[in-house]
Amino acid sequence: MKKLHLCIGALATLFIISCEGPQGPPGFDGVDGFDGIDGADGINILGQVMDIEGTFTLDNDYSIFYEFPQTIEVFETDVVLVYMLWDVTEDSNGESVDIWRLMPQTRILDQGLLQYNFDYTFLDVNIFLESDFDLSTLPAGDTDNQVFRIAVLPAESTTGKLDTSNINAVMAHLGMTEENIQKVTLE
Repeated sequence: MKKLHLCIGALATLFIISCEGPQGPPGFDGVDGFDGIDGADGINILGQVMDIEGTFTLDNDYSIFYEFPQTIEVFETDVVLVYMLWDVTEDSNGESVDIWRLMPQTRILDQGLLQYNFDYTFLDVNIFLESDFDLSTLPAGDTDNQVFRIAVLPAESTTGKLDTSNINAVMAHLGMTEENIQKVTLE
């Protein structure tokens, strides 16, 4: 019997507590506090994208060397990606669309395997050909006037789920458009 009275009492208490009455008058505004110390600034992504065009020859040891100009600051922790202009196609409106491939890229030719590869420091990028055959047998289409897109990504911007194989995703991440890209032709 005591348990029954206790249960009924608990239910009645819950019922009474949960009821709402009319809202009371609003309280007084408090005194404003002092401004706190400013927090640290967020990450400022200052990536760079540039196109370079060059020709692989015996004289340059089948490599294209590009030294970053002083207007582009590259840190040792930055990530440098190089894309090769692989082909050009047309969209449904008849406008040309560039097809970019993230390097390194390997081609299987009649002569053997040809690889377009690169290395970089915070000072420069070296794009070079590697093969298991004599590079002087390559046709001009594989060596002359080759276009490469170099993207410099600050280390802070490479965290997360950025698809670096997609040049359009990288450029969107950096806030770059085709009009912003510096074009350089190397001799």
